Amino acid sequence: MPARVTDVHRDRLDVLGTEGPLTLVPGQLTGAYAVGDWVYHDGQQVCQVLERKTAIGRGAAGETGGHQLIAANVDTLAIVTSCNDDFNPARLERYLAMCSAGGALPLVVLTKADLTPDADGFRRRAEHLSPLVSAVTLNACDTEDVAQLHPWCTAGQTMALVGSSGVGKTTLQNALTGTQQLTQSIREADAKGRHTTTARSLRRTLVGGWLIDTPGMRELRLSQAREGIDAVFADLALLAQQCQFNDCEHASEPSCAVQAAIKNGSLEQARLQRWQKLQREDAYFNRSAAELRAEKRSWKKRTKASRAQTKTKNNSWGG
Repeated sequence: MPARVTDVHRDRLDVLGTEGPLTLVPGQLTGAYAVGDWVYHDGQQVCQVLERKTAIGRGAAGETGGHQLIAANVDTLAIVTSCNDDFNPARLERYLAMCSAGGALPLVVLTKADLTPDADGFRRRAEHLSPLVSAVTLNACDTEDVAQLHPWCTAGQTMALVGSSGVGKTTLQNALTGTQQLTQSIREADAKGRHTTTARSLRRTLVGGWLIDTPGMRELRLSQAREGIDAVFADLALLAQQCQFNDCEHASEPSCAVQAAIKNGSLEQARLQRWQKLQREDAYFNRSAAELRAEKRSWKKRTKASRAQTKTKNNSWGG
């Protein structure tokens, strides 16, 4: 029988099927499942995970990285930020790259629009980041304002909310689903919030669709996102193709189209630096098994040589 995963716990899955809500024993480690997955089950255990239409994921913590699933079968990823100090172009670009790599459509939701005289300015800045972006400004406490999001979570549609703590994700969830989950205030000094949502969950919206809420993310590490990065920075990727050298680092090489665009004012140096940083990060955390083994051998060799050198010096001093 088919069912959709609504909550993932350490030792079980909550699902919703035609017969109603159920708790199932996972067929493998729960890290292999994501909220939003469709599965087949026998009434007690998961038998199979159906192919995902989209899969939103990020890099796991730790030096070796790894890929962590956030949500599956999401049509629209609503990237929630606010019209204050939380607005961060570099972080938004990370979310956009993650969204594009996962196959979902991005929507930047700018909350606290009622607390600034320049809400349209924030919207224009968000839409300027990438041609992929659609952005809306709203007051999350105003249900009529939140109704702007209904087209993205109506019948047959699944929208997921991501963003930092304190930007209004829980308030949006309450308005869109009719639930009354507690919210917490933010620090006025730096617009930082505390976690309200502690786990991902799938809930039905008031207009017949589905909503996935996620805990606030203070750090977003990209993983398996090369195509997403190229999509968000499509303008830079196109410029790079016009450089004289295929391996151009866009620094001081002759006939560099990227540096030419910076000099004529059509490209910001900061945007180039953000693009290069994401490329380096993606390459580092997506190293192949062979590359990891080679790094480990190199590290062992350097450590052994260093110890031998130290031992030689000690013997020399002792003599």
